[in-house]
Order: sequence, then C-alpha cells, then structure tokens
Amino acid sequence: ILYNMIDITLPDGSIKTVEKNSTVLDVARQISEGFARNVISAKFNDRTVETSTPLTSNGRLILYTWNDDDGKKAFWHSSAHVLAQSILHFYPNAKLTIGPAISNGFYYDVDFGDDTIGESDFEKIEKQFLEFARQKFTFSMRSVSKEDALKYYSDQGNEFKVELIENLTDGDITFCDHSDFTDLCRGGHIPSTGIIKAIKIMSVAGAYWRGDEKNKQLTRVYGTSFPKQKDLTAYLELLEEAKKRDHRKLGKEMELFAFSAKVGQGLPLWLPKGAALRKRLEDFLSQAQKKAGYEMVMTPHIGQKELYVTSGHYAKYGADSFQPIHTPKDDEEFLLKPMNCPHHCEIFNVKPYSYKELPKRFSEFGTVYRYEQSGELHGLTRVRGFTQDDAHIFCTPDQLDQEFKNVIDLSLYVLKSLGFDNYTAQVSVRDLETPDKYIGETENWEKAEQAIINAAKDKGLNYVIESGEAAFYGPKLDFMVKDALGRSWQLGTIQVDYNLPIRFDLTYKGADNQLHRPVMIHRAPFGSMERFIALLLEHTGGNFPLWLAPEQVILLPVSEKFEIYTKNVLKSLENSEIRALVDYRNEKVGRKIRDAEMSKIPFIIIIGDKEEQNNTVSVRKHGGEDLGELSIDDFNTLIKEAIASTLVKFEY
Repeated sequence: ILYNMIDITLPDGSIKTVEKNSTVLDVARQISEGFARNVISAKFNDRTVETSTPLTSNGRLILYTWNDDDGKKAFWHSSAHVLAQSILHFYPNAKLTIGPAISNGFYYDVDFGDDTIGESDFEKIEKQFLEFARQKFTFSMRSVSKEDALKYYSDQGNEFKVELIENLTDGDITFCDHSDFTDLCRGGHIPSTGIIKAIKIMSVAGAYWRGDEKNKQLTRVYGTSFPKQKDLTAYLELLEEAKKRDHRKLGKEMELFAFSAKVGQGLPLWLPKGAALRKRLEDFLSQAQKKAGYEMVMTPHIGQKELYVTSGHYAKYGADSFQPIHTPKDDEEFLLKPMNCPHHCEIFNVKPYSYKELPKRFSEFGTVYRYEQSGELHGLTRVRGFTQDDAHIFCTPDQLDQEFKNVIDLSLYVLKSLGFDNYTAQVSVRDLETPDKYIGETENWEKAEQAIINAAKDKGLNYVIESGEAAFYGPKLDFMVKDALGRSWQLGTIQVDYNLPIRFDLTYKGADNQLHRPVMIHRAPFGSMERFIALLLEHTGGNFPLWLAPEQVILLPVSEKFEIYTKNVLKSLENSEIRALVDYRNEKVGRKIRDAEMSKIPFIIIIGDKEEQNNTVSVRKHGGEDLGELSIDDFNTLIKEAIASTLVKFEY
C-alpha cells in the first residue's frame, strides 16, 4: 500500500513517512506528543498551512511553536480574528477591513461609522475576547467562489471587503470560520482560540483605507496577546522600561541633540555633548579603518542629477526624494546627495589603476538626504538628513572573498566594542519572483550572492537567508542585533555590487595588460551615526561605555571654599585626558548627586574638608556604589584601567 504513503522532509533533513491525507499535527505527533502539543502553525513547501491541513503529496514541512517568529505571526493573526469578533459583539454595525499580525502583536482597521472607541472601551472588549478564547473555537478554512464572496460582503454593506475580493482571482478566495464569526482570510492560524490566554488592547489610531489619505479614515485598534498571562505581564514591564530608555527622552535629559521646527522636521541639531559623542565614535572607527588600509575622502552634499540617473538611484528613489535643485542655468539640475556611492565611483575614476594597486578602500562620514514622510519620522531613527560611516572597496574578483571577510571582522569589532553581543547575520538576496526590482545581470547577482554566503560560512557566522531584502543593485549581509530589551535592529551592512562598476565604466589594468571591471563592496558598520546613537542610547539606557561617555567624571564641591582644590583636581584629570566637569551650583550635595545620576555620568567625586586636607577625592559610581576615598593618582589609574577593560583590541 506504498502508493498511499507520502514522505515528509523536516528541516533537519529527516523524513517522516505517513499516510496520504495525514494532517500537519499527525506528523508532529510522530516526533513526540509533547512537541505536538506546542505546535501552533506550519509551512508546507513554503506555503503557510494550518495544523489541521491534510498533506496529500511529498514535501518539506516546517513546524512552528510560540518560540518561533512564524509561530507568533500565526498566533497574533488568529488573535486579530478574535479581536474583530469581540468588536462586532459590541459594535454590530462596524465594518471590518484588514487585521494583520505585526512585530509585537496585531491590529484591525475598522470603520465604526457613527460610533467611537477609546481607552474606556478597552476593558470590556478584552473581557469579551477572553470569553471567546476560553470556548476553544477551532479555526477552519474553506474555499469560496468569487461570486459567493462578493454576495456575502455586499449583503453586509462592507464595501472594503468587496474591494479586496474584486482584486482577487476566482478559485483563490478563502474564508476563515471560528464560532459564528467569518472573515476573508488567506490562512495561517493556530489550532483554536483556547491557546490565547492573555490579551491587551494597546491603543487606537486613525488610519486611511489602504494607506491613501484620499480614502476614508478608519480606526486602527492595536493589540497584543500571549499564551500565558505572565508573558503579557513581562511584555508590559518591558514596554515601561523601553519608555525610560527612549532615546528622545534620554537625548533631551543628557543634552545630546534637539530638533527645531524652524530648521525643519527630521533634521537633527547636535548639541555640544552630542557632537563630542559623535566625534569620539568617528575617531574610534577611523583608527580601526586606518589600520585596515582605508583612505579618507570627502564629497559634496549635492551632485548633478545625471550622476544619480547613471547610478540608478534617481529612477529608484527620485519620485519620493527631495526634488531637484534648479540653478539659474537652463536645464541644470542638482540633487541633495541621497547616497555616497556614486561620488566614490567618480573618485575611483579620477585616475587609472593597475591590479597591483587594488584594493582601493575609500571611506567617508558622508551626510545624505532622503525625504521621509512626516508621519514616518521618529527621533534619530528616521530622519531626513543623516551621516553614514560609508566606505566603498574596489577590488579584483580574486580579492573579493578576503575583502568581504575583512569587513565582517571590522563590523564585529564595532559591535563587540559597544556591547552588542547578541546578533544574527542576515544574507539578503533577491526575490526571484520580482526581478524588475533589481538592476544588473542574473549571472552577476548569482556570483555576488554566493560570495556573501561563502564568506558567512567561512567566518562561522550564525546566519539566515532572507529573500527580497537585497538592495536594488546587489545582495548584502546585515547584522541583526538584539538590544538589552530583546528588540531586534539592523546594524551594519555589507553589500557586494557588480552593477555600479558597469554603470560608471570603472576599470583597472590586469596582469594581462587588458582592462577589467572591479567588484565593489559597500559597507557601513554603524549604518548611520544618527540611528546608531539612538539605538546605543536605548541599549545602554544612556550608560555609555566609559571610553565613550560624554562626561566621565563630575566634581561636586560641598561648598564654595573648596573651589580652588576642586579646580586643581579638575586640572589633574584633564591632564590625564579624563573628561570631567564641576557642578559649582549653590545646591545641596544630595541634589547635585541626583542630577549627576540623571545625567548618567559614570563617576561622581565629592570634595569637602577631609578630601582637601588629605589631598584625596571621595568617589561614587553611577548607580550608587561607594568606592571610598582615593588619592588623585589612584583615581586616574582607576579610570584608565576601566576604559581599557571596555575596549576591544582591533587586529588586522
């Protein structure tokens, strides 16, 4: 009866032979009953399926639990259905539109008509949600003809669902049912509502239908849910901690940066402490780059439109960027620089190179400008003007592998030096189903993608491959970093590019005395100075590594009569290149200490009668640890040793 059996291949390469029409859950039970109880979603042959889906052919099966991102996606997508059901319980005339899973939960866009919803309504909806969940309704998918689907929602007067269905193909339309609730849905649900044990409606906001401000404004209801109440409690506590660490709040308290309505949205102003912080980061990377053979270059903030037409950036981003600057001369147009790479290509083109002179590594802290929509701007993480720690390496094909690995080493040095130890490498490749998104020949793309994968393997990186995340001109390696709150961020990128050297006609003379095309590597370990500093602020809570802190020490004289001795201590610290300042305010020492703690200054020195007589200082660490009375020389040594312990040695 072998013809009635199918082979199911699991991610580890093992094969489970089961009867045709066995469900996903049946396969999970073959692994173990305990594991099967935790399986909540799956993919079969790269298609999201339910755990109850019958399997009818050989194929590849991935099983997901709550601990997997795809498991959470199914959990939160299913929760969006229950939220919609709960909303209709109280607002039967509301019209549902779409309800996807998002990074930390889900939302549903709803047309409430003449009704309104606010925070006072959240509790009753949450209670009803949990009541529905406790009844353990199963999620069931069914195919529906386009005619019947249109009739179903037309009868309800839901023009939003009708519009969605009109754009679907007959035969590909499915509904999802649970209890007496039905929704238009492609699938990807947990087995039953009973798995959902905790729900929190987070907020409501306005949202235009399909994101178009010309369409009707809907109410977007945000929520999150968990399989255990303790998980929700922990998540809410994490959100409270995130509020304390918000870089916009800390940046203001620590006087690092500001924004001005007169200067313009998304254009940060760096205050003295913030500018000094940035400069230290730039110096830190510049020193490592010098060891690694980089040469600093500088390019203007604008360029002729034709430059970006040649590179392909204008065709890709021109319509959504700052518009051309017209000069008094006819037909002369300039653009604010959106990328540094076209300028660096032209620097390479200034003179001919031999293969013996390659690789050339040009680096620049180059400011670029991109027009982000005002609603997308967010502190330093989404701005309209930002500085990239950009570099472009022009090398021979034979040098590509080693150069790429060298950049990986530099990127890891940056992450480790700044305390980002939890990361995954993401190999971002083309989406083969949308080739029009990319420029260049398929052969070059394949070579570039394979070069990145080989380098990631050889360096022993923990990496994943993500389709569709490549830049339009080439694949890339991104470092996906988890911060102290467990949030994931993209920090640092390395890209292989065969296309811009063709577009700019870049050449070098090879050993055969013929002209050859170099390969180009784009890299930016920080990404952008603005975004990196924002993430570093939130990761550290403003408690920067000692070598980077805007001020390392603050001196607190207990009264005016100790100012002369305080100035002598300050001079000694400055002579040892320790960043220090004095709080001369006529305030009580307790108030000065609280303010110093708020400013995240690593060391507090208190100076009074005893310290002046003994030629010492009383030292307190940020956070309250009392280090006692030290000589000035011993304190200087303490600081230097503490700085050295936080710096990672870069070897090239």
